[in-house]
Order: sequence, then structure tokens, then C-alpha cells
Amino acid sequence: MSQNLLAAEKSPYLLQHKDNPVAWRPWGEAAFAEARRAGKPVFLSIGYSTCHWCHVMAHESFENEPIAAFMNEHFINIKVDREERPDVDRLYMAFVQATTGSGGWPMSVWLTPEGQPFFGGTYFPPESRYGRAGFPDILRQIAKLWADDRSRIEAEGSRVVEALREMNSGEKSPAFPDDEITLARAYERFASSFDEEDGGFGGAPKFPRPSVLNFLLRYAGRADLANSQHAIQMALFTLRKMAEGGMRDHLGGGFHRYSVDRHWHVPHFEKMLYDQAQLIVSYTEAWQISREEIFGRIARETADYVLREMTHADGGFFSAEDADSLLAHGRPEHAEGAFYVWTHAEILGALGNEAGAEFCRHYGVLPDGNASAESDPQGEFRGKNILIQREPGDSDSLAASRAALFHLRAARPRPHLDDKILTAWNGLMISALAKAGAALQEPTYIAAAAKAALFMESHLTREGRLLRSWRHTASDIPGFAEDYAFFIQGLIDLYEATLEESWIVRALGLQTLQDELFWDEEGGSYFSSAAGDPLIAVRLKDDYDGAEPSANSISALNLLRLARAMHDDHRETTARRILAAHRVQIAQAPTAVPQMLVALDLALTAPAQAVIVGRKGSTSVDTWMARLHRDFAPRRSILRAFPGSVLTEDNPALSEMASRETADTALYLCENFTCQAPAVDPSTWEG
Repeated sequence: MSQNLLAAEKSPYLLQHKDNPVAWRPWGEAAFAEARRAGKPVFLSIGYSTCHWCHVMAHESFENEPIAAFMNEHFINIKVDREERPDVDRLYMAFVQATTGSGGWPMSVWLTPEGQPFFGGTYFPPESRYGRAGFPDILRQIAKLWADDRSRIEAEGSRVVEALREMNSGEKSPAFPDDEITLARAYERFASSFDEEDGGFGGAPKFPRPSVLNFLLRYAGRADLANSQHAIQMALFTLRKMAEGGMRDHLGGGFHRYSVDRHWHVPHFEKMLYDQAQLIVSYTEAWQISREEIFGRIARETADYVLREMTHADGGFFSAEDADSLLAHGRPEHAEGAFYVWTHAEILGALGNEAGAEFCRHYGVLPDGNASAESDPQGEFRGKNILIQREPGDSDSLAASRAALFHLRAARPRPHLDDKILTAWNGLMISALAKAGAALQEPTYIAAAAKAALFMESHLTREGRLLRSWRHTASDIPGFAEDYAFFIQGLIDLYEATLEESWIVRALGLQTLQDELFWDEEGGSYFSSAAGDPLIAVRLKDDYDGAEPSANSISALNLLRLARAMHDDHRETTARRILAAHRVQIAQAPTAVPQMLVALDLALTAPAQAVIVGRKGSTSVDTWMARLHRDFAPRRSILRAFPGSVLTEDNPALSEMASRETADTALYLCENFTCQAPAVDPSTWEG
């Protein structure tokens, strides 16, 4: 009798399914060998541990004994955590999107024993409804087709793989998109979809997508006055509206995944590490530009939430908190958002009539609940309130009320914590804490970033190479291109926040490894996964800046930053080859690649550095650092030159500056390889 084989896995998502009656197997050669031996097709289910509809399908179908029995009889069943294996997820998502026009999780794909996909979709209900075929009906039809016409299905699977390979082949020897008009057109596309009433772009559902804000804030630096002001206004207005809305946790800090409505009111309540990381950067940059206290406060609140709730004692950062939680301790019922929503009576009972009335007025709390029919069509939050700021300003009494409700809420059952530690997402958070700590003068954030980087080095590195994930111990899954790209970015940002040279030395070493493992010399840019995995039929390239930026977008930025710090023409050329390889997407679908546009903006800008010469740790060096990081200057690198520095080896200008190191400190501003006379007094420096 076949049995479920997930109990020995590390992934919280796989462990959630270890007691299913489905005979799940983890991804690997053993599962496909069994499919070939038994002559059965593979059913592949891909999801992640905080995915609401993954939970629903599991409860409806994978915990159903008759459905599980049919699956076990007719299929070899494989479970994959998309966060552990983004290569598997990306390959089969490309198939599902190409054949159905949409995608999402849970992802359900049927494969030949050779791993070739022939049918797929996302969530299937346990019976046909709402225009969706029932999961048992799909299983029966596929089992019959496999029995009746296996050769045709296998031929179709081979054709699909070849089509995916052709789609991913790209243009040979493309030209670098050396044209600022491309950036202007991208700005116009975003401006045309901007929601002037509620912020964000397009209608419901609304996702934060910080890479769009990254592009707009940088484009403002090269646009004419009117477009510059509009680009900044779109970004800041969106950040304000998100901060006021129910997508933000007004009591505990941090942001939920997305808003189901256009008003940022009713969220999908899961909290993802990558969202927190990118939004910390967005709010920090908004503060640098505007100096509005609210932006700095939200950056701090979000960072504090991560350090309080999503940080391992040894320094790494956990992946996510679920949207669902139990309604009460000792009861089996659970619901989305249960940890976060309030009744009017609960708030008045906790705060008293006077403070409660002020709080309810400020946060839109109503006796019958505040989720409209538009925002809550299924009535999930009837009678409940999702806090949304309805009045401007703040007060000491509101702060006291928030603190009281935060402590009261802490007694509720918490949402499930996905406590695996992913290298890529930790790289994003290292960047965020380094940037926020340096700009907002919060040394605890920089220390947390450094501790996480050391965690990566000690727990997620094997023989110099990165691993993908860690939970109690490291997995055997090698790092992907995004792991290298995001961690390298984190190390560069940590170097600029501390001027500790070991961080950029490690970044340089990892960049060399990334080139060896993932670079496509023929087509330019990076494959998502390394060569040599027989189960990955097509090595895809990541080129969509969605909830997370793509590995190629961040890699182009990393290469440009390292090239200009090291005076390295080869890395500059490599970055430009990435941009050339993706020039069709940049020109035809710029809204899909906003972080790639950020890299293009940097490539089209002359190199700029702020070089500090002086003894690290001196008061004047720290003062210069504070002044430099306070400003929004995303195209300028911050470097320290000193005798024997790796940065001075092939850079005569930096070497000459380093030779002047004394007890006094000087700042050199350099642009396009020409430096101004040094400034020596930070208190009189105009910037």
C-alpha cells in the first residue's frame, strides 16, 4: 500500500500535508522513477504554507478519503513548496499561464513520468460549481485519457516542453536599449493607470508592488519639472493610502499581502517577509524625499514588527504569517483575519466609552462592521471591523488605545508562522534594514542586518555556495539565481551602511559564483536555476518584477554598482547585456519590468560616488555617513578609501585618495570619473 512520505521534510507547507490520506511524495527522482515503473501520470500540487486557497483545496479534496483513494490508485502524487523550489514553480506556472491564460496557487499540474506537463490549472473545487470543473471529475477524465491514449498525451507533453524552450530562447545578440524615451513611455503607462482617488495602479485587487514606486521615484530625477512632481506625487500618495488602509496592521505594524478592493480596506491577511522588506525601503525613501514624519514612522513600525515577530534568535528572518487563525483557543473553527478584526463592542469594552469612541471614529469602526458589500461580497467579515484610518493626525490617547488593543489581541490564537528561512527573502530584508538603519539613524536595524548576513554565512552556505532554505537545519536545495542576486544586493547595501569592507568582498565573491552557475553566455542574462538537474526540462529566465523583483533586474543593478565601485568595465558590460537581453520586455511591456527600468536608469547615468577618506569609527566618518544617507541619492555609491582596500587595487583615483588618509576625514564627490575638491567639515557641507 502506498503511503504519504512527507513527514521527514523540512518545509512547513509539506508538513501541513503529511497526514493527508493522499500518498504524497516530495519532488525528486524517486517519485518520477516510481511513475515510470508504475506507468502512471504524475499529479503535481504546488503551493505554500500561508496560501489560503491551498488550505481550502487541502481540506476539501486532499483530506477526503474517496478522492485520495482515487488519486493514489491512478497517479503518483507530488507536493512542492513553491518557496523552496521556485524553479519547479516557475516552469509549471509558465505552462499553466500559457494554456489557461492565468495562474496562481494552489497550482495543479498533470505530468508524464518524464516530467512533461499536459494539463493544468489552479484551485479545483470538490464538485463542479461556479463554472469550475470539480476535482474528482478532472481526475477521472485524465485517468481515462491516460489509459485510452497515453501515446498522444506523451506526444503533447513533449510538444509543450519544446514550446516552452522556444519561448525562453530569446533574441540573439540584441542591442542595448540606450534610449531615455523608453523610461518616459514607462512613466506614461503608469500615469495612465494611476488611481487618483485611492492611489495605486489599476483596480481591485491592489498589490503593493514596490518596484513600481522604485521606478517612479528614480524617474523623477531625470524628468521635466511637471512629470517629476507627478511621478513623486503618485508614489507618495500611494504610500499614504496604503498606510491609512486596512492592508496595514495599525496595531502591530507590517503589511498584509494585498487589498481585495480598490480602497486598500479589506486585505488578504497573510504577511510575507518580502513585502515587509520592500515596503520598509519604499517608506524610507519616501521619508528621504519628503521628510514627512509619517513615512519614517511606518518604516520603523514595519521593521520593528519583523524584528519582533519574524526573526530567529540567531538572526535569520522567517518567511510569513498566515492569513487564517483559530477563532478562539480550544476551538477548531478558524477564519481569515480572525486575529486582526474587531467588533465595535470589543473595542468599547476594552477602551471605555470616551477613548473607545475616539478610536472608533478615527479608524472607521462601526456597530455593524465596516466592510462594504463591494469589499466583502461573501460576507466573511459581517459584523467585524478592519481598522482603516478615516481621520488625519494622531494623538497620545490614540497611541495608548492602540497599545491597549495590541496587548489584548496578543492573547488571541496567533496565525501560523512559516518559520523556514529563505536566502533570497533574507537578502531583501538585509537590504531593507541596512537602508532604513542608515537613513533613519537606527543602529539596531543595521546590527540586525549584519546578524542576518552572518546567519546566511554560517547556516546557508556550503563550500562557499548558497543554499536555498533553512529550518532547524539547512536543506540540500542549492541556491537559485534570486538567492545570489538578493543576497548580493543585501551585502552591498550593508557595506554602504557600515563601510565594513568584508561585506563587499563577500558580494564580489558571490557575484563570481553567480556568473559561473547561472549566466547564459549565448543569450545574455541569468537562468533562474543552475544546469544539471534532469528533472527541470527547461531552464527559464526570470524577467517579471511582480510581488518580488526578478533576479535579472536585481543582478543588473548589482553588477552596475560593483562595476562602478571597482572600476570594472567587464561587469558594466555584463549588466548592459542583461538589459539588452530583456529589451523587448522593456520596450513593449515596461509595466511588467519596473525594477529592470531602475537598472536601465542607472546604466544611463554617469557613475557617481561619495568617497570617504578617514579612519573608520571616527566621529567625523559617522557624521559624514549620517549626512550622506539622509538624502535620497539612489544613483550615488558610498565608498571608503583606505590603504590596502580592495576598492583601490585597480582604481588609481581611489588609491590616490586613500594615500591621504589622516586622523582628519575628507569627503570626495566624484561623477563620471572626475572628483571635486575634498570637503572636510560635515557641519558646513551643502550636499
